[in-house]
Amino acid sequence: MKEASFYEKLNDKKLRCRLCWRMCVIPEGKTGFCNVRKNINGKLFSLIYGKIISAAIDPIEKKPFYHFFPGSNSFSIAFAGCTLACKFCCNYEISQEWTSFGEEKGGNEIVSIAKRLANGISFTYTEPTLGAEFLMEIAKLARKERLYTNIVTNGYTSSEAAGEIAKCIDAAVVDFKNSGNKELYLKLSSAPHAEKIFDTVLEYKRKKIWIEITNLIITKYGENESDVRKFCKWIYDNLGEFTPVHFLRYFPSYKLNLPPTPLKFLEKCYEIAKEEGLKYVYLGNISGEYGNTYCHECGKLLIKRNGFFSVEIFLKNSRCPECGAKIPIIYKLKN
Repeated sequence: MKEASFYEKLNDKKLRCRLCWRMCVIPEGKTGFCNVRKNINGKLFSLIYGKIISAAIDPIEKKPFYHFFPGSNSFSIAFAGCTLACKFCCNYEISQEWTSFGEEKGGNEIVSIAKRLANGISFTYTEPTLGAEFLMEIAKLARKERLYTNIVTNGYTSSEAAGEIAKCIDAAVVDFKNSGNKELYLKLSSAPHAEKIFDTVLEYKRKKIWIEITNLIITKYGENESDVRKFCKWIYDNLGEFTPVHFLRYFPSYKLNLPPTPLKFLEKCYEIAKEEGLKYVYLGNISGEYGNTYCHECGKLLIKRNGFFSVEIFLKNSRCPECGAKIPIIYKLKN
């Protein structure tokens, strides 16, 4: 255990956790909604510090990052728990129904594995910011070794915590559900104040880390063209036309048993995003050309993908080999 960051003391040994937008008030001896941050004698402790519940070597495209070190491998690690309770979670065994906090690992050990087997470290699978204390420690060690670090997050982290985490990492995939519809977040993910996820994304933007956006479209619930258009317009206006946006196909999982998202609606999402001016739009969890990267100026194929793998990369120094346009793709870490 380690004393947690991002909390304040209240009366009667109660604490307010400030890590996520729930702002849980936690009595002595209890945990917050996430069950991994506990009030012990009037101090908040992280129960997942130094614990890894899942680890694997993944292609970076699996996160999905398509414009951040494409073709590289990432040492992907997860902490137990989540700040949401999605009825459709595909990793519920480690986010919702875990029975242990995982295996003990030191930060130096994790960085050593990453340096030997991959190009960087991804904090993923569950909600990585729950392990903020350990995450930031690992990320600082990784930076010294010139390894990239990134998070795949639901975005429900408070702006305060997100700002501190962003100082340590290089990139984030923020995973929206149903175009950010707050009523659906409450119904399907038990998440009040989901509109604040947009504030968190803006905090990552202010800290100038690389951002890619995913938008999981759940059958029936997320099939709302008006929501999709509003979402795309917000991305364009606030993050910029070159922000990669991935519309993800839902498949039945956990407590939500619906048919997969209709392909026709996902294709409509793609059309809407393009109409709203977004240059790099992808459809995830399906096969085909919607996973390829094309030049925003001339349409030249730049990266050909097969599932989670970049199989051919035609870029030259991050430029289109046909027209010379500068492509918004990160290949190098900042000094």
